[in-house]
Amino acid sequence: MSFEVSSLPAADGFRMPAEFEPQDGVWMAWPERSDNWRFGAKPAQRAFTEVAKAISQTTPVTMVVSSSQYANARRQLPPQIRVVEMTTDDAWLRDTGPTYLVNDLGVRRGVDWQFNAWGGLHYGLYFPWHNDNAVARKVCEIYGDSVYKAPIVMEGGAIHVDGEGTLYTTEECLLSPGRNPGLGKDELEKLLKDYLSIEKVVWLPRGVFQDETTGHVDNLMQVIAPGVVAMTWCDDPADEQYESSQEAYRLLCETTDARGRSLVVHKLPMPGPLYLTEEEASGIDASGGMNREGGARLAGSYANFLITNKQVVFPLLDPAKDEQVAAQLADLFPGYLITGVNAREILLGGGNIHCITQQIPRI
Repeated sequence: MSFEVSSLPAADGFRMPAEFEPQDGVWMAWPERSDNWRFGAKPAQRAFTEVAKAISQTTPVTMVVSSSQYANARRQLPPQIRVVEMTTDDAWLRDTGPTYLVNDLGVRRGVDWQFNAWGGLHYGLYFPWHNDNAVARKVCEIYGDSVYKAPIVMEGGAIHVDGEGTLYTTEECLLSPGRNPGLGKDELEKLLKDYLSIEKVVWLPRGVFQDETTGHVDNLMQVIAPGVVAMTWCDDPADEQYESSQEAYRLLCETTDARGRSLVVHKLPMPGPLYLTEEEASGIDASGGMNREGGARLAGSYANFLITNKQVVFPLLDPAKDEQVAAQLADLFPGYLITGVNAREILLGGGNIHCITQQIPRI
């Protein structure tokens, strides 16, 4: 039975586990929004299916699907993928699903952040977003897990943790005026410590250039292990991503984590740069919130990968660099299954594999 808990997770002994810790499942949501996914989301649905199939090699997958798309999704997805009917506004389960916590007694609880489409009426990508804002509570209800209702706007893609007290985020995202105006770093850090039991926040200035989420950290970097991170690297001074990657690298190299360790920082090459083609843009319905015009720069990043149960599922984005990244990930994750999935269709919608997945920790 699920119920809302009025106390604070840190006081109750709950912490957010790292992504590389064991998982019971991964949740996704079925794309169908025609002003975000081209040609009625049919190409995106095929890409989401391939991601779900890849993950299901090591971890059970649940796909959230609207009533109108249920039969279509069930037909496309293999039998091992669980399909659950649920109303959503779009398909970014990383940001709309719960952030899960565990304690040392084998109990799991979810954090339900407030979701406002990455900026609310200030610069959110769509309105309304109330269906997405209800997803986290529904997932916890299905598991029978209790919920902490957090008092701030945040998304799962805005944070990474190492499971040992360190949280990574960007100032561009958490301090953006469309999320929590009036709250400064100190107030946000206290809330993150209260709700995730972290001890130190590493603030990176900016995320990936043209990221519609205003700089989600999960598109810039990933935590490989405590004290070890991988990040999107750009060494071309003429590229718009150059300064952001350079400053993030310098900061990560100069900082220490919650345990006082200097960080080991691995550089993942930036794909492309990649751009939305005129042909791709022609298949997307026009809307007020999302820029889907031919020639627009895409916020492509190989750091946007999922770690799940001794497997890494990463996006294939650039034939000139895909094999290099696969080899790098194999070196960074010895003994892991490294699975690449063609992910351009996901990128066209504004994110990638980490953005469309949310893990459920094992207890």
